[in-house]
Amino acid sequence: MTTLLRVLVGLLMSPCFVSVAASAVGGWTPDLAMKVKRVSHVRVSPDGQRVAFVAAQAVMEPEKSEWLSHIYLAASDGTGSFQLTQGEKPATFPEWSPDGQWLAFLAARGSKPEAKTNLWRIRAAGGEAEQLTDQKSSITALRWSPDGSQIAFCMTDPKTEDEEKASKEKRDWRVVDEDLKPVRLYLVSAEKDASGKRGVRKLTTEKLSVDPVQFDWAPDGRSIVFSHSPTPKADDWTQADISILEVASGKTRVVAGAAAAEDQPAFSPDGRWIAYRASDVPPAWAGASRLQLIAAEGGAPRGLAPSYDGKPNILGWSADGRRLFVSETHRTVSRIWAIPAEGGHIAGWTPENLMVESPSLNASRTHFGFVSQAADQPVEAFVSAVSGFSAAQVSRVQNLPKVALGKTEVIEWKSADGKSIEGLLTYPAGYQAGSRVPLLVLVHGGPAGVFLRTFTGNASPYLVAAFASRGYALLRCNVRGSSGYGRDFRYANRADWGGGDYRDIMSGVDALISKGLADPDRLGVMGWSYGGYMTSWVITQTKRFKAASVGAGVTNLMSFTGTADIPSFVPDYFGGDYWDVFDRWRTHSAMFNVKGVSTPTLIQHGDADLRVPVSQGYEFYNALKRQNVPVKMVVYPRQPHGIQEPKMMLDAMQRNLEWFDRWIKGNEALKEGHYLFTPK
Repeated sequence: MTTLLRVLVGLLMSPCFVSVAASAVGGWTPDLAMKVKRVSHVRVSPDGQRVAFVAAQAVMEPEKSEWLSHIYLAASDGTGSFQLTQGEKPATFPEWSPDGQWLAFLAARGSKPEAKTNLWRIRAAGGEAEQLTDQKSSITALRWSPDGSQIAFCMTDPKTEDEEKASKEKRDWRVVDEDLKPVRLYLVSAEKDASGKRGVRKLTTEKLSVDPVQFDWAPDGRSIVFSHSPTPKADDWTQADISILEVASGKTRVVAGAAAAEDQPAFSPDGRWIAYRASDVPPAWAGASRLQLIAAEGGAPRGLAPSYDGKPNILGWSADGRRLFVSETHRTVSRIWAIPAEGGHIAGWTPENLMVESPSLNASRTHFGFVSQAADQPVEAFVSAVSGFSAAQVSRVQNLPKVALGKTEVIEWKSADGKSIEGLLTYPAGYQAGSRVPLLVLVHGGPAGVFLRTFTGNASPYLVAAFASRGYALLRCNVRGSSGYGRDFRYANRADWGGGDYRDIMSGVDALISKGLADPDRLGVMGWSYGGYMTSWVITQTKRFKAASVGAGVTNLMSFTGTADIPSFVPDYFGGDYWDVFDRWRTHSAMFNVKGVSTPTLIQHGDADLRVPVSQGYEFYNALKRQNVPVKMVVYPRQPHGIQEPKMMLDAMQRNLEWFDRWIKGNEALKEGHYLFTPK
């Protein structure tokens, strides 16, 4: 094991990795969180000698609030890192050409504000980037052909000329579920033809929508395998099938079209086999899939060994074709696993305590690129050889001050029914053993989400490190229904939201009170999406919490289902539509249990949220306001289900800190010099 790997594996054992002293601001703050760069898309060159990665930083100027991403290059030993792309427009999704001389990438460059994301390429040695496409709709994914002569990409159908004209003439009405814009596969030549042009060719014309990024070239370059659904609607994932497209003729044929949802196809190195994921039948939103192999020419599929969590993500085949590499969460850590192609059990490929996130496998199948972080280490890019895993850090983009962070550890407790529940406990910075402190409970989204060992200083509406700096302990509960603990655990909350999961939370709180850590008179609860659902539910069931924050929460199961872009979601979890199992829906909705709530509540919601429409927040806000409960609702313009713009995120973080300081710490917060919440 290398020295660096020993350091990474031992991160959670040390009380503070990035901190040895208090900063001038006295602790971690939302402003510091916005200085943490986002690192992603780590791609290793075919020869394994160089690594491309993306780093994004928040830009908050008078008329700007955005994340500016650029592509960086480094040697695979971590030396010689430099920024490859430049300018005020983001560049992302780098992909190496087969000869390692070029990097193709996506960028929305141009003088017009409405410039679309197009395909570009740049020499790995540096120089000016060259635009390869000029499309009227944004490109979402790309793959080089094996010989490097062409690039396949995905793009949503643009508006037609008639639709553009109708929009200008203010007669652009639309009929729901009609004239949907599917995602299609396209092809562009890497080099210009004799006339100095690059032809762009549409590959898929059928009435289907290609699942973005889920396509793969055959090794001989003659065909492309891809996953597709009937329409681009989020609800149609359950009908995903897999087809092969013959590049020369454009003909397609279905190779996997069972009742399962089938996706993530990947050709074997010899082109004879296709690996893919197949869901349970019928497909369920809680998600359980297993790898299958099928001959490229067709036939009956063969199932491979099940994975631990039943949610494997295919990275690709080993160079010898003997195993499939997948990524999957195991409890609170994301790891790479190997599944034998000829039969046998799944095996862990990376260390048990090392976070290996968003991994990719290079074209020659010799190296992994990935990002890694820990509770007290911000994210950076890493690379390892496939054989003899040894993580080498290749990025050093974080430049953060020395600030004391609260220690984070994994804890476990027994719920009311004896089920073992796990969570992440972050202590207040400088915590003195034996002292009772205010406790905040954070519930993740999903409900099949999971809290992992990520950096506590990452920007989030619920900024863990900042709360810890202010003297709070934080419990992040992986309640039943979470991923990372196996299929049965993830399915254990079906038709029971607000039941066992609620008791998991309360038993965790009681365990920390019994331990002498949590002050029972200073408790708070918060969460986003399903976490917002649970927060709204918790305060309808108990008055033990002194403050709550509901982020993009589902508060009414019926009206949510009638307005969201995933109307099959709740019926799947609750075993039927509300007109069939009305009492089940009613008794598990906060809005039908809201009478008598008294907990001061902050509500935050994006007004462009299609997943959980903002009306869910308004329903809860008005119900609390009419009962004279202290409540404040903040609506973030242009924001979808997750807050995207840095200024909006900064406000969300600050408001949560102020809200809990006001209602949990009160005068104590004033004495500490914390800014208290005041109406704005």
